[in-house]
Amino acid sequence: MTVQLYDSKAQALRDFVPLDPSNVTIYVCGPTVQSGPHIGHLRGALSFDILRRWLAHRHGRVTFVRNVTDIDDKVLANASDGEPWWALAYRMELEFTRAYTAIGILPPTYEPRATASIPQMQELIERLIEAGHAYSAKEGTDAAGDVYFDVRSWPSYGDLTRQSLDAMEPAADADPRGKRDPRDFALWKGAKADEPSSATWDSPWGPGRPGWHIECSAMSRRYLGAEFDIHGGGLDLRFPHHENELAQSTAAGDPFARYWVHNGLVTVSGQKMSKSLFNFVLAADALEEFDPLVIRYALLAAHYRSSLDISQRGFDEARAAVDRIRTFLERVQRMPSPFGWSAERPEGFDRDAEPAVPEAGGPWSDEIPEAFAAAMDDDLGVPQALAVVHEAVRAGNSALDAGDDAGAWEWALQVRKMTGILGIDPLDEQWTSTDASAEASALDVLVQTMLAQRAHARAAKDWAAADRIRDAIAAAGIALEDGPDGTHWSLAGADSGAMVARDNSDSR
Repeated sequence: MTVQLYDSKAQALRDFVPLDPSNVTIYVCGPTVQSGPHIGHLRGALSFDILRRWLAHRHGRVTFVRNVTDIDDKVLANASDGEPWWALAYRMELEFTRAYTAIGILPPTYEPRATASIPQMQELIERLIEAGHAYSAKEGTDAAGDVYFDVRSWPSYGDLTRQSLDAMEPAADADPRGKRDPRDFALWKGAKADEPSSATWDSPWGPGRPGWHIECSAMSRRYLGAEFDIHGGGLDLRFPHHENELAQSTAAGDPFARYWVHNGLVTVSGQKMSKSLFNFVLAADALEEFDPLVIRYALLAAHYRSSLDISQRGFDEARAAVDRIRTFLERVQRMPSPFGWSAERPEGFDRDAEPAVPEAGGPWSDEIPEAFAAAMDDDLGVPQALAVVHEAVRAGNSALDAGDDAGAWEWALQVRKMTGILGIDPLDEQWTSTDASAEASALDVLVQTMLAQRAHARAAKDWAAADRIRDAIAAAGIALEDGPDGTHWSLAGADSGAMVARDNSDSR
């Protein structure tokens, strides 16, 4: 099946046909690093991480560019005498990188900083001036040195957001006295007396720095060419940022992006999360409170184009879902026959044998279930894809309970394939080599000690002591499973339908 994506410019689902089927090209607007990331930034980056992973699954190679806006009005405004703007920008960039890495977002193929592409921006501005689509502010005015895009010179301006030019608000990104039309936007900003000299570059129009919009047009062209497959970003970037990018790039003669993909915003009590509204949840605070894998699951569980309202309930549901997957996979790991996780079937398995569990996707398939693939092909239907994952988990637990080790192993293999694509495989070293793993190991030592004490009490037929130990373990939110190969524990929130204490009491 062909991947379909919702194209924000066409306002419709479109079959995704890349320029080069062996190398999909994606440009995503990255952070403006004036301050640290909030959880809305993580949701946006994660949306395109999922898109990248799925297109890599379908096409094999993806060249993924995500920029860093390290020179901007906000960066300069947040800098202090004790910390230059460039030092602030780099420190915040590192915070974004740490947060992205923590929740398993793959590093981009290229991650250019705006300040490294100033010559390419100036070259693009010169092309626009020569084509009659840009002009310099008048000499002798406070706007001297500024260069603006002439929106009325480009009839297609407004196509991305389907707005009438006369209905648009004025562009508030530069001194309006230098503009022919208040909606014209800045391509180059002349140096100002109250800005540091380190934030200026020489140009044909005088010293200054680039406007925000020209940065992404120049960087996408530099790293992906004049035409590329997908331009992505948050829904709040459609106007004016992406509208202006589209106008200036196409006016300069570049075909530019073939598909426009935008992720929905994170809200708090129905309001858009925003630093300006002071209603944001810092990524660092979320990572301190929740398991990074739980955060990843919570942020991808809703469709990428929908709004996502942050709540404690959402994180609790994500934790329970992750625990269900992890518990099933750990149960399979403990099977008497150590099949391992290779794609090869253990010897002696009969391909044609009637499976002892429901055929949701076919337990003998080497491929991911068709229902999962269909959901992902349909504009990244992650909620529907997750439903397929949990159906496989339930089927696998049923197979284990029925003693069908072969079927359970196949279901577990499928679960790992699907969760691997989504980046939420609990057994992946990304999640098992973290500090959380060390905490789990410490907890395991304590629980195993109590289990040994319980086993000793049961052997001595001291049922009262065994009951006290069992009750203490249960009070800590831990469920027990007694089996022929010993007793295993899991967090009680990991309700798999099977991981419960098989004996309600140690009393006899």
